[in-house]
Amino acid sequence: MHRRAEAPDWSAIDTVLLDLDGTLLDLAFDNHFWLEVVPHAYAAARGITVEAARAGLAPRFRAREGTLSWYCAEHWSRELGLDVAALTRASAARISWLPGARESLLSLRAHGKRLVLLTNCHPAVLAIKDERTQVTELVHGVVSSHSVGAPKEDADFWHGVHAHGPFDRERSLFVDDSPPVLRAARAAGIRWVYGVRRPDSNAGMRHHGEFPALDSVAELAASLYGARAALGVRPPG
Repeated sequence: MHRRAEAPDWSAIDTVLLDLDGTLLDLAFDNHFWLEVVPHAYAAARGITVEAARAGLAPRFRAREGTLSWYCAEHWSRELGLDVAALTRASAARISWLPGARESLLSLRAHGKRLVLLTNCHPAVLAIKDERTQVTELVHGVVSSHSVGAPKEDADFWHGVHAHGPFDRERSLFVDDSPPVLRAARAAGIRWVYGVRRPDSNAGMRHHGEFPALDSVAELAASLYGARAALGVRPPG
């Protein structure tokens, strides 16, 4: 069972911290890329079957899960003998927003919230995703774990975020689809922490038992609009 996601007190929130993949962008792309594109490319390069490629890659991926290397296109390019950035670009037509995510960013901005993208996405891959979506144009700042030197699952990431622009943790809200990342954010003192139940439009629901959960960030934007409307306040513009 997931905790019901009650609307936060928007009057007590200045900064909205947002994950990229699985929160704003559809995780279906990343799942397809690593479960289909990479195994097929690896199999072709090695002259083996796709099944053999998957069997060999799975433990190598698991060994790096949750580390900075797990998210690093350069690391996997070296390890696998593949150009991960080039493969990403070749598959870029599949990159897409989750339903309502782009509109939610526009709404949150219109209501005066500062938006910061916190992502484990490697800069080379982020650049390709940004070409498709222009997501970075809709936020006020972007912090990559690769620039900090630690993944979001690590406490060091949250210490490093402040070097890219201080914010009040007690007046901040964070949304992500990864339970380990949500736990790290909570441990770092972020006041409002929400999980995303449907990060992949092609997969089933993800449960976040210890955190309030949303189907999408659109629910948050709707709650903000509702709270302001109840007070008779309209967004500027």
